[in-house]
Amino acid sequence: MDVMAANILMTRIDNRLVHGQVGVTWTRAVKANLIVVANDDAANDELQQKLMATTADSSGADIRFFTIEKTINVINKAADRQHIFLVVKTPGDLLKLVEGGVPVNKVNVGNMHFAQGKREITKKVYVDDQDVHDLLAVAHQGIEIFIQDYPGEKQYPITEQLLK
Repeated sequence: MDVMAANILMTRIDNRLVHGQVGVTWTRAVKANLIVVANDDAANDELQQKLMATTADSSGADIRFFTIEKTINVINKAADRQHIFLVVKTPGDLLKLVEGGVPVNKVNVGNMHFAQGKREITKKVYVDDQDVHDLLAVAHQGIEIFIQDYPGEKQYPITEQLLK
């Protein structure tokens, strides 16, 4: 593992991004001191940023908001002291980061809400065909990827079987 990869402790897919107790619980569980939200909309939405910053404050971590492209461009410039919890909204965003060379090695699929055309995988994770494609594309790169609500709960590894 290269030195930079160690700095991203975990990546989480959550369509609410950083919110409430889950944001605090995961940030503390992975011992992150910096949350990086990689999302084009959030990077340009000050209200959303203020709400997420409040959650980050209560976890004791700093928070940054970058577009997907900026994340790809700056993540490898992170300082050694920065222990990063990377949060994305969708499997598509995750795949763009991985294809862009972001050193992701462990992905927690947290929340992907129901929407038209999506099917239930677990009570908190709903996918459509594009999501399945993107999740499997990441898994096939040898990246550990699993569904898990809270630290310590059962993990469901992302496999073609699970996503059927």
